[in-house]
Amino acid sequence: MTTSVSQETVVTLVSRTGRELQRYRKGRRQVVGCIPYRYISGDQASIGENEELEVLVITSKKGKRMLFPKGGWEIDESKKEAALRETMEEAGVRGIVQGKLGKWRFKSKNHGSSYEGYMFPLLVQEQLEIWPEQSFRQRKWMNVSEAKEVCQQWWMKEALERLVNRLKGQKLDHVKQLVVVGSVQ
Repeated sequence: MTTSVSQETVVTLVSRTGRELQRYRKGRRQVVGCIPYRYISGDQASIGENEELEVLVITSKKGKRMLFPKGGWEIDESKKEAALRETMEEAGVRGIVQGKLGKWRFKSKNHGSSYEGYMFPLLVQEQLEIWPEQSFRQRKWMNVSEAKEVCQQWWMKEALERLVNRLKGQKLDHVKQLVVVGSVQ
């Protein structure tokens, strides 16, 4: 008996490696990443009232630092495609990549290399049991305060702050729309 598997359900268990296809701009390596997030409801009966935002952080390959998934943007990908690929490879999650949080310039602490980084929110829809870098990295869901504390890269903390502000703004806009719709009747 033959079983067909759709392309979307297959996970490549090998991460891209090497820097031959990496993008550079003015001597800076281009990197992209995501802040994977989800909402946890305290009370399933009243979704929306007691929701808590959680973000997914991962360990660095050597396991000494906590950060958000990110990696090289390659010449055959869009920024969003690269961010989604890196997040799946490093954190084992997939979902909806949303609008860019910003662009940052920073230097590597270890090598002194210059980077230009772009971060995107990723609303998680699927958490994989098996992913390419699971033997190198651990992942952990945390609330925003915990993530700010453990994340050691200033630019990622700033991206997290932008995400929180964006989500609060969206929630306020939704509440305003409900009030306007409610007052029409």
